[in-house]
Amino acid sequence: MRASAKARRFRTRSALRGLLTFAAFAVVLLALPTARADVLDAVVGVRATIPSDARTAEVLGTQREGSGVVIGEAGLVLTIGYLILEAETAEILLPEGRELPAEILAYDYDTGFGLLRAIGSLEAEPIPLGSSDELDPQSRVLVASFAGGVSASAAFVVSRREFAGYWEYLLPKAIFTTPPHPGYGGAGLIGEDGRLLGIGSLLVADASEDAGLPGNMFVPIDALKPILAEMLEQGRAAASPRPWLGVYAEEAHGRVFVTRVAPEGPAAAAGLETADLILAVKGEPVADTADFYRKIWALGQAGVKVPLTVLRGAVPTDLTVTSGDRYDYLKLQHAY
Repeated sequence: MRASAKARRFRTRSALRGLLTFAAFAVVLLALPTARADVLDAVVGVRATIPSDARTAEVLGTQREGSGVVIGEAGLVLTIGYLILEAETAEILLPEGRELPAEILAYDYDTGFGLLRAIGSLEAEPIPLGSSDELDPQSRVLVASFAGGVSASAAFVVSRREFAGYWEYLLPKAIFTTPPHPGYGGAGLIGEDGRLLGIGSLLVADASEDAGLPGNMFVPIDALKPILAEMLEQGRAAASPRPWLGVYAEEAHGRVFVTRVAPEGPAAAAGLETADLILAVKGEPVADTADFYRKIWALGQAGVKVPLTVLRGAVPTDLTVTSGDRYDYLKLQHAY
């Protein structure tokens, strides 16, 4: 164990040295007029207004603001989807207080990406998409967000790993960076070549699992490429919807607990309760949150019945949830 701790300290010191080195790179990058025009001018603000009766209004609020990145002609902006989820109106925010109305084009729950199109001229060149699959730990990156103007800070990648979110969300090869950037929602993750590598999603306490560094989680840009055309055409990816239960789950002490059920969702209708401990799906033991999701999704498409065994108090209980389609549950009539 002492050797392992020593190795972790060494990796942490090496990473911090890398960050100091990259700070100099960031200063140089920001000082270059061409880099600023070609890259950072593509970072914009995103503001959305959500109806008070939206499913996500209680948790995410009715006024949301973050960042986005211009990725295509005619004002196409990529952002993190929760900023615009169930929104009825949206605006693109620009330097010097300028604002443009925006059309909400698409939202993809599986990746978390959202798309908007500015109504009017952004006067910004789209940023080219990079290859996030080539991004390794200790890669040097720039995190750029918008809050009245563009704010950019140096960071480095500390981990590439699967991320399981409590809202029935599983992201392969998520990108974790440090130090944390405060304006993470919709922020652009930019490589040394000026290409977009990811979109900011979360602030996390465990960007590096072994060193316990705080940081941010980014959705890798390579997850967008196979579905971009479908999102533009249909408002979402074309894949058949996965079964959705409306369960919010957390891991503790190697167990998966229900922390909340979506009101009027499938799990609530089946009688699943807060504090239930998930033991099995269709008789198969659940190892962790990611395993829980995979076992549900392996049963079929949205609408399939999902047999669960839960521990309620000290009593094992069997119940069956008739899964639903998350898109049908959300109130999307105001948007796409």
